[in-house]
Amino acid sequence: MRRERFDAIVVGVGGMGSAALFELARRGRRVLGLERFSVPHELGSSHGVTRIIRLAYYEDSAYVPLLRRAYELWRELEGRVGERLLYVTGSVDAGEEVFEGSLRSCTEHELAHEVLSGLELGRRYPGYRLPDSIAVLLQPEGGFLLPERCIVAYAREAEALGAVIRTGERMVDWEPITDGVRVRSDHGLYEASRLVLCAGAWSQSVARLPAGFVTAERQVLGWFEPLEPELFQPERFPVFNVVVPEGRWYGFPVFGVPGVKLGRYHHRGEVVEPDCFDRDPNREDELLLRVFVERYLPAGAGPTAALKTCLFENSPDEHFLLDLHPDCQQAVVAAGFSGHGFKFCSVVGEIVAELALAGETRHDIAFLRLTRVAGGGESTEPSRLWAS
Repeated sequence: MRRERFDAIVVGVGGMGSAALFELARRGRRVLGLERFSVPHELGSSHGVTRIIRLAYYEDSAYVPLLRRAYELWRELEGRVGERLLYVTGSVDAGEEVFEGSLRSCTEHELAHEVLSGLELGRRYPGYRLPDSIAVLLQPEGGFLLPERCIVAYAREAEALGAVIRTGERMVDWEPITDGVRVRSDHGLYEASRLVLCAGAWSQSVARLPAGFVTAERQVLGWFEPLEPELFQPERFPVFNVVVPEGRWYGFPVFGVPGVKLGRYHHRGEVVEPDCFDRDPNREDELLLRVFVERYLPAGAGPTAALKTCLFENSPDEHFLLDLHPDCQQAVVAAGFSGHGFKFCSVVGEIVAELALAGETRHDIAFLRLTRVAGGGESTEPSRLWAS
């Protein structure tokens, strides 16, 4: 069994882990990335051809400064690799709290935006047929990222800076030691000064978090061949988050797969074990998704082009978990991204690298600290969940 020493080890080389690996490597650290699957893969939360990025943020306006930095870092990555990874289409936020929260974030952070009715939106973008009474916020800087390409780009750049990535290697256990951490995988034994845990839907067990901190949820995405394809091209169809009586939905123009892509938040509410659940989409999944496209995007409601499962990794309040590990100050936890995290991968990589190396970050993440989940409220100090 091999035994090696690194400056830092990153467990999980998906969206967050690949960015963290790169950020640590470019700070001159010798870093190891352990990935139990491949880079990239379709078994977690970082696949699906396209992922939404948006500045108007209804979940909490405190995310907006992080998003501004995320955009900067995605553009920087594009420049490094010479590949387009971020496409701007505009973003639509409509209905109930989605509209209100997005409008609040635009007002507080002086983001460009327009307020429209459903009818006005449909006149401008005929692929949409939302109720006239629905309130719509249109923010011009929203769009989508290419998740698989982003992960590959970060992984390749990290390797070019000296990082080591080992795929098909699962971490079995980790423990603090006098001068850092010791990690045991199914292939070897490693030591490092710092450990970064980016295990996605597996974070509950991998990071050894208290019960309920991260739960895995089965999610299904659908692509539907449009009846009028010209209405659903990126330049004519903004990405969307919409609340209607049938639930909260999100979607994309045609890109990569010949279909309009959409999903329903918390699809069928199926909490699962990430290593043991039905990964095959079924007829019930398809019919649930077809409800939205037929009622609100009728020109897009042609035959089903594709269905894919993925996993949400939900925290109790659906905000991220970013902090030093409460049992081990040499480890950083990045988890609980709850279906809206991929757009933040670039800035999360920067945050966790700073936390790992300095114990603090330039970014305001008080609202994302672990203490809030443990009932401790917001804190700028590292959590101590097991002290109580």
